[in-house]
Amino acid sequence: MNFTFDATGLPLQDLIVGASVYFPPLFKAVMLGFLIWLVTHRVLRDWIYSGEIWHPMLMDLSLFVLAVCLSLALLIVW
Repeated sequence: MNFTFDATGLPLQDLIVGASVYFPPLFKAVMLGFLIWLVTHRVLRDWIYSGEIWHPMLMDLSLFVLAVCLSLALLIVW
């Protein structure tokens, strides 16, 4: 099977190979977890910073770690 790809004349010829960059699953899990954390943080923000939580930053970090674990589980199942 011969596959010849000629990118001459196309704009941004050097970025065509950029679509084949390998992203490790942990990177994908962190990015998806960040999106999940953004939604969760937005929903729980008033409760976290109301004073009921001893340390809001630790709660945010815990939510982020849980979101990354959830996203890794979603990537494994998918």
